[in-house]
Amino acid sequence: MTLVNAMSHNADIFPWSATFATGIEVIDAQHQTLVDLLNQLARRMASDADELSIYAVFDALTDYALHHFQTEEGIWRQHLGDDAINLAHEQSHHAFVAEVGRVRQVAGNAQGDQTADQVLSFLTRWLAFHILEDDTRMSIIVGGLQRGLSLTQAKEEATREMDSAAHVLITAVLTMYDSLSSRTLALLRELSQRKRMEEKLRLASNIIESSADGIFITNLQGLITDVNPAYCKQVQRSREELLGQPVASVMPSLFGSEPGQQVWELATQAGHWAGELSNRKPGGDFESVWLTLSTVKDAAQHTQHFVGMLSSISQLVERHHAMEAAANQDALTGLPNRRLLKDRLAQAMERSKRDGTLLAVCYLDLDQFKPVNDTLGHLVGDQVLCAMAQRMTQALRGADTVARVGGDEFVLLLGDLTQPEEARQLLERLLQSVLEPIEIDSHQLQVGASMGATVYPIDAGDAADLLQHADQMLYLAKAQGRACLRMYTGV
Repeated sequence: MTLVNAMSHNADIFPWSATFATGIEVIDAQHQTLVDLLNQLARRMASDADELSIYAVFDALTDYALHHFQTEEGIWRQHLGDDAINLAHEQSHHAFVAEVGRVRQVAGNAQGDQTADQVLSFLTRWLAFHILEDDTRMSIIVGGLQRGLSLTQAKEEATREMDSAAHVLITAVLTMYDSLSSRTLALLRELSQRKRMEEKLRLASNIIESSADGIFITNLQGLITDVNPAYCKQVQRSREELLGQPVASVMPSLFGSEPGQQVWELATQAGHWAGELSNRKPGGDFESVWLTLSTVKDAAQHTQHFVGMLSSISQLVERHHAMEAAANQDALTGLPNRRLLKDRLAQAMERSKRDGTLLAVCYLDLDQFKPVNDTLGHLVGDQVLCAMAQRMTQALRGADTVARVGGDEFVLLLGDLTQPEEARQLLERLLQSVLEPIEIDSHQLQVGASMGATVYPIDAGDAADLLQHADQMLYLAKAQGRACLRMYTGV
């Protein structure tokens, strides 16, 4: 089987993957049905079906979209009521239904491939964006509300997640699906329009041959049966050298590893797999790649070949990781910030409940820090904060968390404790460490610290309660005369 025939057989313009899961089961199931209807419509239009046949699938798509929107709006309205973001989301539904009615007539009267391309491109992009951007944003907000956030906080959390690294990934996925939709539709037409098959196959072959993505085909035993030039360039071997070779030996770090073997198993079971993997290049360096692996079946639905496409996404992943670090770390000290602290605290509380251990939550505020800033300047003050951050991290255990939450204020999480006295001993030892002098730019500086702490689950509050109680104890410690520790007793 040629490379073009393998890719065109049983192809969908919109293959479903876990990328599109919102985490809300009923919505995800309905999204998959909408995707199936869109793929049915593409196959009808690609095969030059009659108007009535195309209209029938359009009507089914419209009717199911209305049913889906009613379900979706019921879920969002239950949590968001008449909030502006919900009303805007509902308005996008109305606009889509109206637009589907318009393109339905265009599709039925389509006389050329370009019109069909435009109709299907609109539907594919709208549905992908609707799931990845709109519904994912709404599900994040609902998830935040269910965790106890206010609506404002939940919307801010969604904005942070969707406007940072997620936005880059959404753009990348939409671009990939645009390309996939266009190429797959072209290949479907080749199968249905016999008189144009030779010309179409040549065009599709040229596209694949000139593709920047590495494409390979294997048989059931994983032996390479065809490749494109981009794949040869990626592995730095000629096509003649590659034919008949096990793909696992050609790319051992990718397909010879346990994760790579699991990918083959998942693709075999589901017919398709797409995701990020790490691959060692011929020079020895590792890079992040986006792998799409699909099965090719015969008329009896027996798998005959595997088709893989490899895209380098190292720059995208590096940018994502950098943005993720910026969102979760304090810019000055590199410690976790409030956002990451919230996640660490939730995990630590879950671990405490699961293992039957104690968790100490402590607020720490540096004493006499303001005079340092006022007399020696903010640059020296920043150096003091960095030195203190490093000292606290070194004084505590590797699994403990030190987070900077603002100014000279820090929060400590000490887990896996068996009794409250352990927390007191650790924190008092930390107090003594903080008191040690610091030498900065020939200045011998000494700052102390005041601490307020509580111990979970002796203090059986939620995360917000624990932080509040520790903060209250910090206030009492400062009032007591600074350089001391106060523990919450529940009184």
